[in-house]
Formats: sequence, structure tokens, C-alpha cells
Amino acid sequence: MIDRRHFLYGCLSLPLVTSIAHRGWTQGSSASKPWYRSSLVGMEVGPTGSQFGHSDRSDQRYCKVFNGAEIVERCVAAKSQYLVMWVRDGDYAYYNSKILPKAPGLGDRDPLREAVDEARKHRLPVIAYCVVQQGGHFLKEHPEWEMRGPDGNPLGRFSYNSGYLQAMKDLLKEQMEYGIDGFHIDMLDQGFGPPYGCWSDGSKAAFEKEVGHPMPDIKHGPSWDAAWDEILEFRYRTSQRFERELAEHVRSINANITVDFNYHGNPPFSWEVGQRPVQHAGNGDFVTGETGVWGFSALGVGLNAEFYRASTPGLPFQVAMQRGVRMYHDQTTRPLADMRWELLTLLAHGAFVTMVDKTAFDGSLDPVAYQRFGELFGEALRKAEHFGQSPIYDAGLYYSSRSRDWIGKENPGEWMQSFIGAHKALRYDQLQCGVVLDENASVESMAQYPVVVLCNACILSGREIELLQRYVERGGNLIVTGHTGQFDSLGKASSTYELESLVGARPVGRLDSIDNWLRFPKAPKTAVPDGLLPSELPMDWLMLVKGPATIYEPTTATPIGELWKPHRTTRQREGKEGTEWPMSADQAVGPAMLYHRLGQGAVITFAGSPDYATASEHSIVEARKLLTSAIRFLNPKPRVQVKAPTTVQTIVTDDASSRKLRVHFLAYNSPPQTTPPKGRPMVLPAMIEEAPIYRAQLLLLDPIRSAQASNPTTRVDIQGKQVELLVDDIHEVVLIDY
Repeated sequence: MIDRRHFLYGCLSLPLVTSIAHRGWTQGSSASKPWYRSSLVGMEVGPTGSQFGHSDRSDQRYCKVFNGAEIVERCVAAKSQYLVMWVRDGDYAYYNSKILPKAPGLGDRDPLREAVDEARKHRLPVIAYCVVQQGGHFLKEHPEWEMRGPDGNPLGRFSYNSGYLQAMKDLLKEQMEYGIDGFHIDMLDQGFGPPYGCWSDGSKAAFEKEVGHPMPDIKHGPSWDAAWDEILEFRYRTSQRFERELAEHVRSINANITVDFNYHGNPPFSWEVGQRPVQHAGNGDFVTGETGVWGFSALGVGLNAEFYRASTPGLPFQVAMQRGVRMYHDQTTRPLADMRWELLTLLAHGAFVTMVDKTAFDGSLDPVAYQRFGELFGEALRKAEHFGQSPIYDAGLYYSSRSRDWIGKENPGEWMQSFIGAHKALRYDQLQCGVVLDENASVESMAQYPVVVLCNACILSGREIELLQRYVERGGNLIVTGHTGQFDSLGKASSTYELESLVGARPVGRLDSIDNWLRFPKAPKTAVPDGLLPSELPMDWLMLVKGPATIYEPTTATPIGELWKPHRTTRQREGKEGTEWPMSADQAVGPAMLYHRLGQGAVITFAGSPDYATASEHSIVEARKLLTSAIRFLNPKPRVQVKAPTTVQTIVTDDASSRKLRVHFLAYNSPPQTTPPKGRPMVLPAMIEEAPIYRAQLLLLDPIRSAQASNPTTRVDIQGKQVELLVDDIHEVVLIDY
């Protein structure tokens, strides 16, 4: 049965839906639309002390003062527009449950009832945070619902093909009786490492019913063959089915209660958790993901937001951040400036944001944290009119989930370096980028991107290749890196190359090294199009461009520059010495780049991987500039060009109805760090404590009627189609009437 809400939203265009989703923010819910369509910022509050499961069931200190009414009062005072209230984890319920034991320190109190009753006085929506996958007391009491490995041993996790599904439905039903407004269900993962898969009786029976033969017996981990492909797809379907059943169960009882699931289909997560980017993002009313500099990097904050947007086009998307310094339960409170940067970055990218607060062991709240939340949320609400407009992109980064699974395999982070590095390169050079996902890409959705970057998309189906061909012929532009299109659906080297007509060349070899080199001679054998290479690139210079590389033989494309393979010492050739540290260049083996016109568009192919190089430990500026210069060459007249320091991220949006552009500036101002006592060379970034001051410049394609900054301290100088800025804050948004 089609949910009418999804049908209606799906019929709207993307810019209109985005605009509707982020206008008219108020305190509390609206009678005319769901709470999440009237919300910009909210709180999630839960206890600390049983998050790892198997806690002491007799310790009455735990949650002794965890009080729902107090939590609501603090959230309302902090200007929170909704409350995600923790109600269940792997050990306890935080309400009067008939199914689960209650946290020992609560006694006769019911925090969920306290929260709902107090929230009604303020018209504050209450969302129940219900944990699905945490091994603890409940799993120990129901071993019949446990995942089993191929050897029959228990895996310490709930099986989704068991009676646990009905138990979850029963839990949700009793929580709904409190009059809540929605569910946040955390999370439908299948583990974050080996062993993978589930061979419980229920899973084996479900597999045979779906696939038509018994589940393969894989005792030594993934076999990465057709049998494993069946298991992998079965895992994906299992998670999807579980999510959909829970969502439909809730809607069958009360269609006004929303459901969202904690999502881990985005980088750095992979197939291990049992989630595919699009397949597992759209099973609730909206997608909810997580961010955090401590876990996903500073650049990952904006990237995750764009990933969630792409996974559920046209729907709102929620991102959770936390007050803690390094993780959710660390009982610290970040500086206000640090939280401002993260919150306002997410809002500028179009998300609505939930701040996660984990209480002390006894359930008490940190007053300083709530003071800062109030300042954060107050600023966000004052600036609400500036969030949610349609983004303007310079490029789209193509994410191949099939390559993630079958090329990344059990080291997916290595494959993702190309995708993450491309994002880093564009952000550093103030190019606006979104995400293109292989599961839902179309010619129409790709048309919003003047350039699409195929970031080492090793596996491309016939459907994808046809789509890319049509995109270029109609005026789109492609950039190809690494080993794109050179492997079959199971990650094996393909005997054919279906991209030849697009690239204008055929691969004749792949270097088995990643410490590869590029050189662009002063006197090239073929003419180099003006503006293709960065002006700051030294000619005749051998430059390390770390990452996968392909030896191409041009057919109809123009070859540019040289690809060089690295030296190998005698000991390296004998396998007695590693190759993790780059060696110097040895000899040229093929062109560095290819330029190919096709229809109304063009394709630039890098034999190396400037995207991977930018994310690597051996990143150099020139490798990054190779990629961004190619994008600017293919899209020479963008609507807005931005010049700003590399420490500043920018987001450009358009409100066509009012003919107003907005350019958000987010300054990441972090002091340098010293060497850590262990884990070297990993150095975690410091937190932002104060606002920076910097200069920026905007150059517009259209005439400027007016330009103004939201901060009174920002200096704005208009000269024709150019805007000069002097900014002294974490966040600035410049409004341009055109």
C-alpha cells in the first residue's frame, strides 16, 4: 500500500519540496503538517550507563533522577522544537513497560509519561527513541532470537528473521499508547565487522523461500562469488523488510505517528552494516543520519548531509550531532563556537538538526550544555529564513554502491578514498558539489550537475553506461578517474570495456602500484586545450598522484601528458620490502589525461586518481588543482564563483521565486595539534574556540541588484558583478538580489 504522504511529496519537484520543508518553523507542531515539516532544531536526550548492555540490574543509582518533565522544561527553555526521548535500549525500558524491565533507579516513576504530559503544555512533539540492535539483558532472555554464524555459534545480536520482529511491534505498540508523535528507531544494522551474515533457522528458512535453494554454507567469511552475492542481497532485503514491517505496523495503528530509522548507508559505512544507500534510506517518513567531527571528519559533516539529500530526493532529512567532544557518552561539552560551526553547516546544507545530549549516570542534566543549546537554537531560529533553498551545484560526485561492495570488499575505506578525496578537493577550492547515487540516478536528476565525477566507479552496469552516454550527449560533462568501468558485477576484471565510446580510449593495462606519477611536458605532443591545466602547475615536473592508475590507448580522444610508473627496488620485486611508502618515478607508460568531445558534452579521463591523492597521506596541492581545474574547464561560466580560504566551506542556494541567491560561509577555525601519545600519525583536530577573520570574493554571472550580509560586522563592497567581503564570524550568509 502506498503511503499517501510519500505519494504527494513524490509528485512535487525537488526545489519546491525542499522549500516547503523548511519554511514556517515554529515552536511545537503544526496541525496542518507533520512535526518534522515545521521543525529546524530539536533535542535528543538519553541516559548514560547501559549503552554497552549487561549493566547491573540492581544498581539503583542508575537513572535515579532521569526525569521526563525536567527534560522537557530544559528543552523548551533552550528553544528546542521537538524532543527525541530515549525510551528503550538493550537492557531497559525508560517507561512502565509490560515487556521489558525498567531502569533500576526509576522506581515507580515513568519518564516517558512525565515527558509527554509536560510536552503537551508546550505543544512540543515527543519522539520515542527505541533501540533495535543492542545485545543486553533482553537478548540474553531470548536466545531463540539470536543471530547465528555459519558454524551455528551465537553472534550476540538479534536476528531480523525471528520472533524478534513481533516483539518489536509489541514494544512500539505499548509506546504509542503514551500519545507520542513519532519514533526514531535505532538502528537496523547487521554488525560492523566479522562474522557476517546470519544462519539462524529463521534466516535459512527465509533465504530458501526467497531464493529457491538452501543458504550457502560459508564458514570462512565472504567468498566474493555468486553465492556471496545472493547472501549479500538477502541481507539487504532482510533489513529493508524489517524496517518496512515496523513502519507499516505503526501506520496501521496511527497514521499520524511518524517513523524514521537511523541510517548508515553513507560513507564511511559499507555493506557490512546491511544497508545500501537508497534502498534503506526511504523506508520511513524521512531519513536520519549522524555526523560528528570525531567520527566522520570536519569535511564529512557537509558531505553526509548531501548524501542524505541524494538518498531521499524531495524529502526532508534529519542529521544528529552531539554536544560531546569525541563521542555521545563522553560527558563533555564542546565550546559554543565548535557546535555553532557544525550546526550551521548542516542547516546551510538543508538539513534539520537534532542535538544529542547524554545525561550523567544518575540522569542529571548539564546546565552549561543547555545554556549553550539555547544560544545555538536561538541563532538558528533567527536565521531560519536563510535555510532550505535550492542548492546550486558545480558538480555531482558519483557514488557506486556496487563498487563499494565488490571492489572495496572487506576494506571499503580504501575504495572510498577516491569519493572522499573528490569532495575534499571541491570543497577546498569552493566548488559546490552534490551526490549522485547509482541506485536512483537518472538523466533528469543528473541534469542539475554541469559536471559529474566518476570517482573510481569500477563497476558500471549497462543501464548506468547508457545513462551516462545520454547525459553527455545532451550537454553534460564527465570526469573519469582510476579504474572506472573496468570490472564486472562481481568485482572481477572485465574482458570488455563498455566505456570506450565515452572515454575515446581503451585500457591496455592497470598499474599494480598506487604511488604513481604524472608529468605534463612544456612541449606536448598534442595541443592542450586552453584552461584545462591549472595555471600554477609546473610543466615538466614529475608529480606524485597517489591512487589507482590505468594505462590507456587513445582511439578518438586527445592524449595529454604522461603517466609514469614508480621504481621498485630489488627487495621490493622479491617481496622482501613493502611498498606503502612512495618510490620515485621510473618511466612513462601512457598518457596522463584524455580529452574527448561527445555530442554536446565532453569527457575528461585521468589515467591516475587526483581524487584519491587528495584524500591520501601524500596529498599535494597540484593534484587537487588538476581535478578542480578540469571541472572549471568543463563549466567555465558558473552562476556564482567563490574565492575564500581553504578553511572556509561555502554553500550556494537559490530562491527563484524571490530572485535571491544566498552564499553561506562556514569558517573552520581550529588551532594546530601536537603529536598524540599513541596512534601516530593520526592527529585529531582541535575544537573551534573563536571566530576567524578572512577575506572572500564572489563573482556572479548575472547582474547584481543588491548584496548584503546577515552579520552587521561583515564588510560588503560591490563592484559590478563582483562582491568583496571581509568576514569575522563562524557563519555568514550573503544575500544577493539578481
